[in-house]
Amino acid sequence: MGRQVNEREIVLAVLMEITENGAYSHKILGEVLSKYQYLEKKERAFITRVTEGTLEHLIEIDYILDQFSKVKVKKMKPVIREILRMSVYQILYMERVPDSAVCNEAVKLAKKRKFQGLSGFVNGVLRTVSREKENLSWKDASIRYSIPQWMLSMWEEMFGKETAETIAASFLEERPLTVRFNESIAPAAETVEELRAQNITVDLSDVFPGIASIRGFDYLDRVTTFAEGKITVQDPSSSLAARMASIKPGDFVLDVCSAPGGKAMHAADLLRGTGMVEARDVSERKTDLIEENIMRCGFPNIRTMVWDATFLDPSMIGQADVVLADLPCSGLGIIGKKPDIKERMTKDEIVKLAGLQREILSVVSQYVKTGGTLVYSTCTITKEENAENADWIEKNLPFEKKEIRDLLPEALKASCEENRIQLLPGVHPCDGFFISAFRRK
Repeated sequence: MGRQVNEREIVLAVLMEITENGAYSHKILGEVLSKYQYLEKKERAFITRVTEGTLEHLIEIDYILDQFSKVKVKKMKPVIREILRMSVYQILYMERVPDSAVCNEAVKLAKKRKFQGLSGFVNGVLRTVSREKENLSWKDASIRYSIPQWMLSMWEEMFGKETAETIAASFLEERPLTVRFNESIAPAAETVEELRAQNITVDLSDVFPGIASIRGFDYLDRVTTFAEGKITVQDPSSSLAARMASIKPGDFVLDVCSAPGGKAMHAADLLRGTGMVEARDVSERKTDLIEENIMRCGFPNIRTMVWDATFLDPSMIGQADVVLADLPCSGLGIIGKKPDIKERMTKDEIVKLAGLQREILSVVSQYVKTGGTLVYSTCTITKEENAENADWIEKNLPFEKKEIRDLLPEALKASCEENRIQLLPGVHPCDGFFISAFRRK
């Protein structure tokens, strides 16, 4: 059955959807992989690697194509542009695929898409890239790490040149899948044994408690330990958000922008069957994602509700012991997982998002009881959305800083400033993430 499907055709179709039609890379790739579940693991891995790799290295690939092609990338026909991009990625980064095979497959694809007349052009450009690949040089770090110049400059200003480049380089590294153990369902040690018995490699994090990276499985849904809710997929950085809230047995926790529900699951797990977590999000499509997780984990103390966080819910004022506000943000900390953020995000958009975050914070902060905790977090690395908004909360809302240093793992304490921490990919072993905590006066 597998043979009628050509993996490269699938990659081309996915890239066209993302770059020409604005589809989100992680969403469409997920849909495509579940549609082609019956393919060999090796074939699915090829589709993932070429799609993600092409997007991750896009700025560099386009720079190289512009050097060796008479027609500049922007002026190419979309199908030809994507065929060349994905082929250059294979030539530069996939040692196992011979360059000649990449060229031949690209020519076949061009002909199959009715561009016979351009097959010579495709062949010529790719053979030149293949011949010249040992002599390539980049004119700056932005091209070398395939990161927009404005982003790199912003991080240089915030952290210095070296750290900025460390962050950019980290986005190109392979990321293992990280999971958090649901300790209220099964002890972590038992779950680790169970996973290893299924020949899955488990590496426990030496920084983040209750977190491990796993590899060597075919399809996560088919891993019984996952199906039984003993593990939840979560980045180590976001697992800190619920920890910084000092959740106590019997607490009522409100997670205001919750989907897909990683932090809400974590809060329910920390409550050990007591209290209640209400996980809200703006649409049914989003709360469905949370419901899926709840059903899988079987937590009795969590419920969902469709609610737009920008609107005040009068019935919730002063009701919550803890409000988790992990708000919509520019996502620059997770470019390693969603490389198309590099193409979509702009400086203006960041300023807009920072405004939206303040609007939501003004509303949801009212739900915190006196003495209760507000945790504000984002998966990004900008001043406007992080440090400046944390300062704004303290100045404009009835909250004071809540010290978090003692709640942090030992290795992260040095990166903490009073009530906040900015985690940086490449510097810390996790995504880029910002967490701040406040106590209601």
